[in-house]
Amino acid sequence: MHKKKWKRVAIVRKVLTFSIAGIALLALLYVHVVFPASEITKLPDKLPTQHETSYQRLSRERSWIQELAPPHLPKAPLASRKLDVASRNGSLDKLWKPPPNRDYVPCVSASPLYTPPPGSRGYLLVHTNGGLNQMRAGICDMVAVARIINATLVIPELDKRSLWQDSSNFSDVFDEDHFINSLKNDVNVVKKLPKELATATKAVKHFRSWSGVDYYEEEIARLWDEYQIIRAAKSDSRLANNNLPPDIQKLRCRACYEALRFAPKIEAMGKMLVDRMRSYGPYISLHLRFEKDMLAFSGCTHGLSPEEADELKAIRENTTWWKVKDIDPVEQRSKGYCPLTPREVGLFLSALGFPSNTPIYIAAGEIYGGDSHMSDLLLRYPLLMNKEKLASIEELEPFVNHASQLAALDYIVSVESDIFIPTYSGNMARAVEGHRRFLGHRKTISPDRRTLVRLFDKIDLGTMKEGKNLSNRIIETHRRRQGSPRKRKGPISGTKGTDRFRSEEAFYVNPLPDCLCRMEWPYMNNSHSIS
Repeated sequence: MHKKKWKRVAIVRKVLTFSIAGIALLALLYVHVVFPASEITKLPDKLPTQHETSYQRLSRERSWIQELAPPHLPKAPLASRKLDVASRNGSLDKLWKPPPNRDYVPCVSASPLYTPPPGSRGYLLVHTNGGLNQMRAGICDMVAVARIINATLVIPELDKRSLWQDSSNFSDVFDEDHFINSLKNDVNVVKKLPKELATATKAVKHFRSWSGVDYYEEEIARLWDEYQIIRAAKSDSRLANNNLPPDIQKLRCRACYEALRFAPKIEAMGKMLVDRMRSYGPYISLHLRFEKDMLAFSGCTHGLSPEEADELKAIRENTTWWKVKDIDPVEQRSKGYCPLTPREVGLFLSALGFPSNTPIYIAAGEIYGGDSHMSDLLLRYPLLMNKEKLASIEELEPFVNHASQLAALDYIVSVESDIFIPTYSGNMARAVEGHRRFLGHRKTISPDRRTLVRLFDKIDLGTMKEGKNLSNRIIETHRRRQGSPRKRKGPISGTKGTDRFRSEEAFYVNPLPDCLCRMEWPYMNNSHSIS
């Protein structure tokens, strides 16, 4: 009888033990298997309209962004919302730390000798050319040119005929009234020509590239003797980078960093995207220039299939305004003239020491090849975000089919990022780098592509492995490529003519020393002065 009783007790104990173990296991699973709200696909409340359907139809190039976040991001999952506790300590702290600013601050005020604009001699019409950032630089240069030749500047016309086929007007991209008011002490700016001059004969000129004040005062200003209107057929690189009067250089900076503000709707949307990225913690903005137009133009085919290489070659041959047709892709890459591939970017970030939960904003258009080329980067860094992931279709709808406005959103998120990394030194990369320098030398890591491709090729050949050796080499190479203060680089020694100007570092890439001065702190005095 006692034996049977103890048997029943033993069975009950076993049942209880297994039950408790099962409950504990379920509790553990419940704690660790959290499904983030941003990773759950929600069914729409209503069927999309025909316009929404066409916008949602993602091509193969965009398939990596199919998993869209909800319109208003909820709190991000704890693991990705903030970087690990480890990221607050040790070497990871150094990764996010900006370079020393050395007390440089903007100094763009005019000198005591600078006067308000005198009576205008005529009107300057400007046809800008290129993408958003090429047009931005051109507009700011034309403000300075208008000052030099004593012209009234008519609000510039944006490029509608370039590769991007954007119909946006100036006021769609920039805050027109703010632009006019900000420059009232520098240049007279009007929205359009007076009606009585609408049919007047215009002097159409292609201003000489990288020209100084003498060219504009002597050759261009002479046109006022015969014409009331001068039309600049192009705006890019029409003003020298160096050796201009200090007040003209400071005017360029006031135009670029103060007057040329984006339109209110773009500024508001850009701020919202920044806030949503910040909900994941400090973030990198990656200008991933692995896009069809750039690859076709540069002739870079590394990592592409033969069919993709042929497609890009056909685009280059059929684009009449691209002068160079025959390009050796191997030579281009070995010289560092190719954008890093998504796979190479993943290797680069890992070698620098960024953990896999680092939030990364992809500032780019459609990535060529989509999943086939993004998979390696996505595997290393799952938290890849972009406009389409951070905002709803309805929020982005006003900007769709307007390349300049979409590029402006990427520009804002990139300028405000904790770290900016361009994979190619194109117009946007240079513009963002310069703006970040002006705002306090925010951290910008410029990949040494020439060195990197040699290291990556060794990995592909099996003569080097990922690990400490590769990491040390890459970290040491980029120790001085993080956006710290330095004077703008002059021309390469031995170059002549236009090649000499072309080899200079562009004014808007680095506004030091013209627009940045070092703050001096007098000993035992709380006041400060600018030198």
